Amino acid sequence: MDIDWAALGQVFGVSLVVTVAIVGLFTVGIVGTSRKPQPDSGSTAPGAAPAPAARAGAYACFALCAAAVAYGIYLIVA
Repeated sequence: MDIDWAALGQVFGVSLVVTVAIVGLFTVGIVGTSRKPQPDSGSTAPGAAPAPAARAGAYACFALCAAAVAYGIYLIVA
C-alpha cells in the first residue's frame, strides 16, 4: 500500500480553505442579520435595524453557503 502524500496534502489544503471560506460567509450573514429593530429607525445605535442592502447581502451569503453545501452533497452522491 502506497500513500500519495502530494494528493493527500492537496485534499487537506483545499478542504481547509473551503471550510474557512464557508464559515466566514456564514458569519458575515449572521452579523448582517443580527441587529434588532428599534422604534427610532433612523438611529445608528448598535440595536438599530440593518439597512436593506445589508440584509440582502446577508441573505446572499446564506445562499452561497447553501449552494456550497448542495455542491458538496452532489459531489458525494455523483
